Amino acid sequence: MKALKHWLSLLMDLFRLRLSIFVTASAATGFILSHQGIAQEMFLMLLAVFLLSSGASGLNQYQERKEDQRMERTKHRPIPSGRLSPSSALKLSLLMITLGLFILLVGINGQALILGLFAILWYNGVYTPLKKLTPFAAVPGALVGAIPPAIGWSSGGGHLFDPQLLAVSFFFYLWQVPHFWILGFHLGEDYRKGGFPDLTRFFTQTQFNRILFIWVFATGVASFFAPWFGILKSPLIIGGLFGIGGWFLWKALKLLSVRYQQPDGPSLFRSLNIYILLVMICFSLDSLTPVQVHFLPF
Repeated sequence: MKALKHWLSLLMDLFRLRLSIFVTASAATGFILSHQGIAQEMFLMLLAVFLLSSGASGLNQYQERKEDQRMERTKHRPIPSGRLSPSSALKLSLLMITLGLFILLVGINGQALILGLFAILWYNGVYTPLKKLTPFAAVPGALVGAIPPAIGWSSGGGHLFDPQLLAVSFFFYLWQVPHFWILGFHLGEDYRKGGFPDLTRFFTQTQFNRILFIWVFATGVASFFAPWFGILKSPLIIGGLFGIGGWFLWKALKLLSVRYQQPDGPSLFRSLNIYILLVMICFSLDSLTPVQVHFLPF
């Protein structure tokens, strides 16, 4: 029993279970929006996305194993702590990625397979090495956050160039940048220990707050366009979304306060995560709400 618990704990750390669950939830949101409900085939797609996300996280830890060993935040991960050998982590990660891609190929469709493969190549092949070169790697790297909803959308029968999907993916992209940057700035000293270029070398706290405000504010505003793109139709859900967005924009305005010179990075990070989860819930619940109102498209 102890051995089983040890391995489960090890795998949860290697595959970053909470992150993989969140990625899977964003794919579920895309499917529900596209299919306008839940279907059995959604769960096969979610399994594939979960496997891909887990494998990508494990592969990322393999790629950054030397850097992780020098950082306080990551030195207890499976590889740098010695709980798992690099070769074992690589094999497990590649196995998860292969299984995920196989499920998309056999059980879903070619579009979902291409998107899944692109997500792996972009995250592990572009973003991960780019982090070692520039602290602005999050700007192109955030594109990977827009892929899981697109996989869900395609699996639900939607077209990849549907304006609704583009609006949803753009929203997830905008959210991803401050998600990366908040921790990156808050843990700047730790990042330097790992050999990563950090934002504190380029911006003062005040300057960073202003830049972060732009991204956070844009993310909040982007969610308000959902009704006009037909993503939301229920008056109740739309009201809830605007309430959530208002709370989030109020949090963003604090970044411009002269008293907000040393922001609590983890607190702001949590607020950002709570916000995206609430928006995903609104998007998903709307398909199950019978009372609807239609907005004129742009």
